[in-house]
Parts: sequence; C-alpha cells; structure tokens
Amino acid sequence: MLDLEIIPERSLGCDSWEFVLGMHFSQSVAIIQSQVGTIRGVQVLYSDQNPLSVDLVINMPQDGMRLIFDPVAQRLKIIEIYNMKLVKLRYSGMCFNSPEITPSIEQVEHCFGATHPGLYDSQRHLFALNFRGLSFYFPVDSKFEPGYAHGLGSLQFPNGGSPVVSRTTIYYGSQHQLSSNTSSRVSGVPLPDLPLSCYRQQLHLRRCDVLRNTTSTMGLRLHMFTEGTSRALEPSQVALVRVVRFGDSCQGVARALGAPARLYYKADDKMRIHRPTARRRPPPASDYLFNYFTLGLDVLFDARTNQVKKFVLHTNYPGHYNFNMYHRCEFELTVQPDKSEAHSLVESGGGVAVTAYSKWEVVSRALRVCERPVVLNRASSTNTTNPFGSTFCYGYQDIIFEVMSNNYIASITLYQPDNARPHYAVGSIA
Repeated sequence: MLDLEIIPERSLGCDSWEFVLGMHFSQSVAIIQSQVGTIRGVQVLYSDQNPLSVDLVINMPQDGMRLIFDPVAQRLKIIEIYNMKLVKLRYSGMCFNSPEITPSIEQVEHCFGATHPGLYDSQRHLFALNFRGLSFYFPVDSKFEPGYAHGLGSLQFPNGGSPVVSRTTIYYGSQHQLSSNTSSRVSGVPLPDLPLSCYRQQLHLRRCDVLRNTTSTMGLRLHMFTEGTSRALEPSQVALVRVVRFGDSCQGVARALGAPARLYYKADDKMRIHRPTARRRPPPASDYLFNYFTLGLDVLFDARTNQVKKFVLHTNYPGHYNFNMYHRCEFELTVQPDKSEAHSLVESGGGVAVTAYSKWEVVSRALRVCERPVVLNRASSTNTTNPFGSTFCYGYQDIIFEVMSNNYIASITLYQPDNARPHYAVGSIA
C-alpha cells in the first residue's frame, strides 16, 4: 500500500517521488515506470476521435487513484483518489487515512482545520468539503438532507454514523469543478504553469515559428524557456529565442539548442531502392538525428557535410506510435498554396495557417492536396505489430504531413529539396 503525503494545490507523493500539478504527462509516466512493482495495473485513457476535448487520464485502479491531464497542454490538472481504502494519506506528517484510521469528517477537520460549510449535491447525495486546492467528498444518506442548514458539520448523525470520505481531489486554485472533463481552455478550470521543479535543466518550448519564403522553408525560430537564477540566487524562469536553419552545422545547432536528449543514427534507408543510383555502393556513413524530446523536435544532419537537411515537428497525440516520446511542438506554419485561385479557407494574407491542432481535412482542402498518400506502418524490431495502426503521409512543396486516422496531424517534416542543397551534399528521399 502506498503511503503518500498530500500538499494542497501542489502535489501527491512521498520522499522519493511526487506527482506535481502542472507536470507534463511524460514526466508522470517516467515516475510510474520507475516504480514498477510498487505501482501496478496502470491504464491510459483517452479519446481517439476527440483527443483535444476529452481529458487524458492515467488510471491506477490497484492504488485507487487517477491523474487527469489537460488534453491540449498535456499537463497534470487534477489528482483524484477515488478509493480511500487502497492508499495511506498524510498531511504535514499527520496520517488521516489508513486501514487503522477512518477519514471521517471529524478526522479531516482535526487534520486540516476549519473551512467553509460543505456544499451538497442532491443528485449524487454527496457533500463536498473544500479547502484551497483540495476537496473531500462524503456520501450522505438522503434521510439527513432535510436537516441540512449550514454545512456538513451541522448535520446530526447517530453514534458511528458520521460520513466517511469516499473521494479526494487535489487541484490548482480555490474551486474545483467536479463535472469538468474537458480542456482547461474550454472549461475555464485554471491550469498551473510547468513547475520549476519539473524543468530538470532542460529547454521547454513555448512556440515554434516556421520561417518560409514563398514555397520553401528556411528554418525555425524557437521560443523557449528554462531554469535560471534570479538576483537573489533563487530558481526562476528564463526565456530564450533561438533560430536554426537548413545548412547549420551540428555544432551550431548544439550551441543554439544545447546537447540533444539523444543522438540517433539512421541504420537503414528503405527508400534508397527507389533512387536512380540504387545499385551504387552505399555511403560509408549514416545520416544522424538530434532528438530534442522536450521541444518536440528532431533535427536530421547529412552524414557527409554534418549540416541540417531536415526538421521533424511532433504533435504527440495519444494513439500514435511515438506517443509520450516527445512533448507537443507548438508550431505555427503558414503555407502559400501552389494555385493562386481565391479560396474561402485561405487567409487574407494568401497563406494557409497550420498548427499542431489543425485537422488535415481542413488543411488539405485549403491547399487542394489531391495526391494519394503513402501508408506508413511503424513497428519495432522486437515487436513487429503496431497496435495503433498505420498513418498516412502527404507531400506538399517541401513539407510532409503525417496524418492519423482521426484526421489530426501526427508530425510535420520540413526538408531541403535536392536542388536547394550544395552540390556536395547527399540527396535524400523525404
């Protein structure tokens, strides 16, 4: 049984780990993976067709709790303990829930102190006792309802009949909306910023501007933030803006974005057989990728020149093969259509705006993409099945859109066409 400490409006955890409100989904998963054998039977719940409007949930039924994440920001907004019998809970070192201690109304008031009168939900027959950033829910028999006057504490119960907490929620702010199951942007429920304790000396992305001329990409402008120190030598947020372009060296990219989280070498190019030079001897070196997981970005370098030739921007939707590997890249891309005819979906400036939240059916209609897609079915070397199914890749100008079956864009690849590279660079099939 987990023995956990509650900090209202902040976290639930113990000495070795804690789930902090505002932390990213991937960081919560990393904690759970580090506690294999202690935390068991974990489920991830999400909506296939409406991934931006329905909460992303990590359910831990054997421990009686769930973590509820905002589906857009993918950050933790509510911690809910729905089976009090499966976990021990403390506050400021004082245990108020365990097999030996029943979390009655008297026990909660003794541990947490006085608060406003409870709120009664007549449909669910539940009383909610609210503290800032923390709520307790008590099931109350309907026969006590008529005597309700000033709150839960004013009700009279027979000996041993005092209500017991059935559910506890930890959240940010002063009031929790019990019925909320939607994005914070839709419901208005406040969502804290990424806590400084979750920065972990890494760069995090606020926005990515794709720099383009009429029909080709030049590079990316990344608006980022990381941990720094104030004049009082206290941790604080530091904002950074960096630009990376096609043709930049690997040293230049590392100076701008820091060391990558992982360096990956392309072991095999399955599209090589389609090149006119397919029968020639393969090059002695492989192209390689800088993986920046917290930026939602991959940067591909040419094996010979060590210069940037491709960017991959990830949207991190649940149901995709790479889900939870990257944070969502909040990119903003404006594409000028090849055809100049006016169209109602094209903005007044003449460009089609594409973001991580765009649906392909809208984008393709605005750009008039008519070509058939290439089917992409990912699978690992140890597990040749992909439970999430195939995705579909559409090429347009120097962009490849990878689209999921629900019409959301899984990733965008920006590449430098062969005729735009120096003559000594190795061409690639994008």
